[in-house]
Amino acid sequence: MKIFVWLLLALIWSSTWIFIKVGLKDLPPFGFVSLRFLLAAAVLAPFVLFRKGGGLPKSRTEWKLLGLTGVLQFTLNYSSVFWAEQYITSGLAAVLQAMIVVFGLILAWIFLPSEKITAQKIIAVVAGVIGVAVIFVDQLGVHDKMAFAGCVAIVLGAYAAAQSSILVKAKASDIRPEAIVFWQMVCGLPPIIIYSLSTEGSPMNYRWSLAAVGRILYLGVIGTVLAFYSYYWLLNRIESTSAMMISLVTPLLAVVIGWLVLGETLPAQTGFGGILIIASVALLVFKRKGSPVPTNLAKEPEL
Repeated sequence: MKIFVWLLLALIWSSTWIFIKVGLKDLPPFGFVSLRFLLAAAVLAPFVLFRKGGGLPKSRTEWKLLGLTGVLQFTLNYSSVFWAEQYITSGLAAVLQAMIVVFGLILAWIFLPSEKITAQKIIAVVAGVIGVAVIFVDQLGVHDKMAFAGCVAIVLGAYAAAQSSILVKAKASDIRPEAIVFWQMVCGLPPIIIYSLSTEGSPMNYRWSLAAVGRILYLGVIGTVLAFYSYYWLLNRIESTSAMMISLVTPLLAVVIGWLVLGETLPAQTGFGGILIIASVALLVFKRKGSPVPTNLAKEPEL
């Protein structure tokens, strides 16, 4: 089951790249992401607010945790990506976003005593990041100060996403996945909405089309509700580094999907970069059953 969820997440988050890319032709970036998360929150609300036993955080500590991780995961991470891609290529953004797994490896060592840094993990992570860089090697140039600022923003966003995931795994194991996603969005979405309304105007003035509505529906329901629910379910059952390795696979699959669906040119070096990424995933994620399992995961075997 965990293998299926891992692969499903890789496929979903890879496909969101295409929906975002074509959706930005009609909708402004922050308005687009605001509508996506508002829809996701609306879908989740009945399952959280009216669930038997209540879906409200049970203590001030839980409120603080969900508020902090919401700002990290949604406000900072998503805002940085959408803002930065005005100044840098999507390929460079993908490479820098891959830093999520690097930060995750280090932060897991700090916050999760059972997840040690090992030579195997380091080799797998480095190979995966290099694989992503190889695929987008022709897009890695930084030509001005705003492009450099965009790079810094995405790296900070990658750190925010990794820190959020580690804190959720370390401190939110007793909170249901749908409640985590919902309250994170409730806490993290307001700054994005305010910025969107102040800089991009009212959604009533957007260039609406059936295609734009369909993209918001897909990204809200599939790319957010299903994806984040599955991610937090998975994060509670496998090592955090293994879960975050998905961020290395999504750029590869996104390139392939773009080639198949949009007729985009497939970089010649995709094969070599893909081999490195697949090897890194095989080395770390799809372990043999005999691999050591951390104490807190002993009840369920690794992927």
